[in-house]
Amino acid sequence: MKILWILTMKELRDGFRNRWIAAAIIVLGILALVLSVLGSAPTGSIRASELDVSVISLASLSVYLIPLIALMLSFDAMVGEFERGTMMLLLTYPVTRWQVIMGKFLGHVLILFIAILVGYGGAVVAMTLVTGSSAEGWQAYVVMMASSMLLGAIFIALGYLVSVLVKERATAVGAAIGLWLVFVVLYDLLLFGALTLDKDQLIGQHLFSMLMLISPTDTYRVLNLSSFEGVSEAAGIAGVASEAGLSGILLVSAMLLWVVVPLAGTLLVFQRREL
Repeated sequence: MKILWILTMKELRDGFRNRWIAAAIIVLGILALVLSVLGSAPTGSIRASELDVSVISLASLSVYLIPLIALMLSFDAMVGEFERGTMMLLLTYPVTRWQVIMGKFLGHVLILFIAILVGYGGAVVAMTLVTGSSAEGWQAYVVMMASSMLLGAIFIALGYLVSVLVKERATAVGAAIGLWLVFVVLYDLLLFGALTLDKDQLIGQHLFSMLMLISPTDTYRVLNLSSFEGVSEAAGIAGVASEAGLSGILLVSAMLLWVVVPLAGTLLVFQRREL
């Protein structure tokens, strides 16, 4: 545990030194603050309905932004160390390969946690203090922040898998961009196209639900837009998730699986890779 802590703190220090944390906080904070201001514009206060609108807006935009930040953090975590020769130096110390992976992973997750907590959380706290209103409906907002953290962890794990499989940093950049395009853009387009062409309605509700679980970004969307009544009603999908059998536990479990599988694959490949 001591070694894991040292490696985690090293990644965190690198995040501060490279201005990653500051940049992510600024981007997420401005985004959340602007949406909070727009949501409170009619009355000048944050009410439950306005927070619900903020959750919907931020969840929709986080699908694009959080995976991108996570992949930028992680795409060269392995291949970059190999190219610079620092990986071989690191492994001369009394550390195991799984400790290197997990230490880096925890460090990058901690960077993302700080960015989301300060960026998203700070925006709502600031608006609440300025307007003097009570932030009713905060539960949905907290769930959105926690699930955004989980979504980021998924793409950090996917970035690690890419980074350990490729031989060059340039290849890792291309693969990371490809991953982002597939999960954030192309999969939804293909799913929408399949539904459009399905004249005989062969894709039923349950099959469609399973297809949604294949994509971590779609799972994230459904989790945030269906977990709370106010949000689901504002989003126009009240009751859809329950009718499809997509409980909160199932959705969270699917997202956790998306973290575990790529991370396990990274550990397996890294254990067998020659230095």
